[in-house]
Amino acid sequence: MPVDENRPFRPVRIAVLTISDTRTPAEDRSGDTLVQRLTEAGHVLAARDIVTDDRALIEARLRAFAADPAVEVVITTGGTGITRRDVTPEAVRAVIDKEIEGFGELFRWLSHAKIGTSTIQSRALAGIAGTTLIFAVPGSPSACRDAWDDILKSQLDSRFRPCNFVELMDRF
Repeated sequence: MPVDENRPFRPVRIAVLTISDTRTPAEDRSGDTLVQRLTEAGHVLAARDIVTDDRALIEARLRAFAADPAVEVVITTGGTGITRRDVTPEAVRAVIDKEIEGFGELFRWLSHAKIGTSTIQSRALAGIAGTTLIFAVPGSPSACRDAWDDILKSQLDSRFRPCNFVELMDRF
């Protein structure tokens, strides 16, 4: 899909939230992947944090980001699988007002080409909390690359045609 170079680019303020019981800032390759890609695309890193796989902590952090006028988008990485500790989707659903079903559907469809039926174990999802977009992606660097490169890079680019999230943000 085309980018209309005649339209102005509008940087988006994005928070990255890593959800993991084991990662530290020095070992957060997935968060690093997202930060690198979003800043290379011209966006602003508004905040970055790591929380454990605890639903209450995830919800609290997401609510704080959604209430912060300096954050327009949150991208979480981790906790979207099917094990007992994977509670990111439940936390996101508790915070959002509307789910954007197409994000998870498209993510899994694109992942199928790379990892086959293993994509069924992903519970990637997205939604809107107030005026903040939240995207929850799996915790591997490759999943973060796929989500950014194949979906988010264009949908968070105000020049992307025929439509993008940025042009809708003032209507949430």
